[in-house]
Parts: sequence; structure tokens; C-alpha cells
Amino acid sequence: MDASIKKILHFPITKIILGIGLCFSLFVGIQNFISKPFLYSTISDKNIADPIIHSISLLVLLFGYYMIFRLYDRREISELSLKYLGKDMLVGVSLGFLTISLSIFILYLLGYYQFLSISTEHYSLRLFGVLMVAALLEDLFVRGIVIRVCEKWLGTHTTLIIGVLIEMDHLFNPNLTLFSVLTIAIWGFTTSMLFIYTKRIWFPFFFHLGWNFAQPFYGSNLTGLDNMGSIIQSKWSGSELLTGGAVGIEDSIFTTFFLLTIGVILYILARKEGKIIKRGKSF
Repeated sequence: MDASIKKILHFPITKIILGIGLCFSLFVGIQNFISKPFLYSTISDKNIADPIIHSISLLVLLFGYYMIFRLYDRREISELSLKYLGKDMLVGVSLGFLTISLSIFILYLLGYYQFLSISTEHYSLRLFGVLMVAALLEDLFVRGIVIRVCEKWLGTHTTLIIGVLIEMDHLFNPNLTLFSVLTIAIWGFTTSMLFIYTKRIWFPFFFHLGWNFAQPFYGSNLTGLDNMGSIIQSKWSGSELLTGGAVGIEDSIFTTFFLLTIGVILYILARKEGKIIKRGKSF
């Protein structure tokens, strides 16, 4: 291969565009032209078909990412290593769920959250599958590709700024407030640190999954969406600053504080353990 072509192909921006483009094209192609047509034609109930489709989509995304960067970079894809999968799953889901749960507990003590009943009637595997695919898409593309490539190229600190800016696409979600800008910025910082500290996609993905599942679990909106189901039927009161209002509990000042605390702790640990990369050091 000509040296100039090789240089262009392995330029960080090219790598990001090609990586995301190829992964997403494979995901959309398999889902829309194979799994959906086949399963919808054989299974009439979408509540059964969709979870299977979502499971296939997850496998396609992971396999596509692995094969593309295995061939592209000619390296071991350590960010998808199965060695710490169990640990990352347990800690990630627990930490994401606990972060939301702590805010709910504080609101309960203050009298702003009231438990009414519990039922799975308003929640389904279909909804959970949507959350899983959405979380994996974001974590593979943003953390696995953009953050990973940019950190080697530009260093950790510049990459954290990029991670924050990318997450600002959430500003297009419904019902957001001025405070939501701060919450989104902290989300971008902390989820970037989840990857930067572990150098694995699993930890931010499972944290994201626990975070997304916990909100409708407690009867909260999810990032401004009110159609994600619920398991606990609840009653909310108090100011938007405390409860998150129509955005959901993730926009509560309590949740934002806990989220920032996680990010700061990981940053301190990363500095202490020499995991902060300087500009251009590793690329």
C-alpha cells in the first residue's frame, strides 16, 4: 500500500469516521434487511420478536467492531476482552443502578418520592432491549472509538473535553432545562473516565445500562422520555432541581452530584496510577 494512502487511512479522524460508518452500516443492514424481515414474518407478536432482534443487533455490533478494528489496527482488541467481563458487568450495573437509587432514597426521606405499587405490567423485555441497544451504540461509538482514538492522539485532557462536547447531542432530547446542560456535561466527563480508567467498553456500557434501567424502574422519565415504561408506580413532588422534573431523576441535583463524584474519583485514581496520557504520547 502506498505510504501516503496508508497515512490517510490511519489518520485518527479517518479511523473514527470509517470505524463508526462501517459498524453502523453493518448494524443497520443486518437489522433492517435480515433480522427484522425474517423474524417479523415468522413471529407475529413484536413483544417476542423485538427482544430477539435486539439481541442479534448487540451481537452484530460487537462482532462488527471486533472484526473491523482487528483488521484495521492489526492488534488484540483489548477493550472487548472477556477477562473482566463478569466484574465489569456486576460493578457497572450495580454502580449505575445505585447512583439513581441514592437520589431516589434522598427524595423518599425528604417526602418528595412516594411508593404506590409495583408491577411489571408497564414494562417489557422489548423496552429493555431498546435500552441495551441504545447504550451499546453510544458506548461503542463514543467511548470505544472516539475516546479511545482521540486519547492516543490528543491526550486525556483534550479527549475529556471532546467527550463532553459529543454528549451535547442529548440537548435535542425533550423537556430539557438549563440545568440539563450541566448534567449532560458531567455525564460526558464521567462516562469518558469510565473508559479511560479501565480501557474497556464493558464498564461504561454496563454502568449506562444500570443507569438507564433504574430510572423507569422507579417510575421516572428517562432523559425526557415518558414512554419507557415503569416497574414501581410512584408519586413525585418537590422542585425540578431536586426531582429532575420532566427530564427524569437523572437531572436531579443529587444524581448530578453523585455522577460527578464518580468521575472525579476515577480521574484521581487514573492520575495516581499513571493512566493519564499526554498529547501525542501513545499515537
